[in-house]
Amino acid sequence: MSTTPENTGAAAANANAPQLSLQAVYLKDCSYEAPNGPRIQGEWNPQINLDLHTGVNPIGTDVREVVLTVTVSAKQGENTLFLVEVKQAGVFIMRNLGEPEMKRSIASICPSVLFPYARAAVSQLVTQGGFPQFLLPPVNFDALYQRAGEQQQAAPATTN
Repeated sequence: MSTTPENTGAAAANANAPQLSLQAVYLKDCSYEAPNGPRIQGEWNPQINLDLHTGVNPIGTDVREVVLTVTVSAKQGENTLFLVEVKQAGVFIMRNLGEPEMKRSIASICPSVLFPYARAAVSQLVTQGGFPQFLLPPVNFDALYQRAGEQQQAAPATTN
């Protein structure tokens, strides 16, 4: 591709444009525990607990690793059937983002990209452990981010 005056002007304008792009997705860590194996007393009707956490590690000036931790536990009565923890990571270029855009990217957009991979890993681990197929429901990270922001704004008002 040749560089013409029109192309260099567009490139310069785009150099300052906000950019969020995915560079890599990978499974960073996973853990699976089934204290009693797939032996189930009675009907299969577990109580499922889902916990989500997002963390970020700077790699370079504009490069960040975002890690979505998904923890799922299944209990039937007092017995733990299985406990799965998956840390799904992605490397993202985050350039020219203001603080609000950066926070939203880390808390909503990046986890939305990573969640399907984590969901598949959880499902595979549970199935390989001998339990019936298990699929996590979709998660609306944008709604979670908005709710967290509303709660954070309301918290100072209730402490005064």
